[in-house]
Amino acid sequence: MTAVRHRPETEALLTPSEVATLFRVDPKTVTRWAKAGKLTSIRTLGGHRRYRESEVRSLLDGNTATVES
Repeated sequence: MTAVRHRPETEALLTPSEVATLFRVDPKTVTRWAKAGKLTSIRTLGGHRRYRESEVRSLLDGNTATVES
């Protein structure tokens, strides 16, 4: 029997377009940031990228320490 893990809270995810609007850049720039490791992306079942809102807000506030690898 396999146990299913449920998260108590699901974190809000943003599309590349939403992140781009916040940073005032093109959505392709956001994708390049993810490929370069500057921003963590999550892939949907359809293969689309999504970004954690908390991480994006942290970057907007100038706190880059949480995203550096």
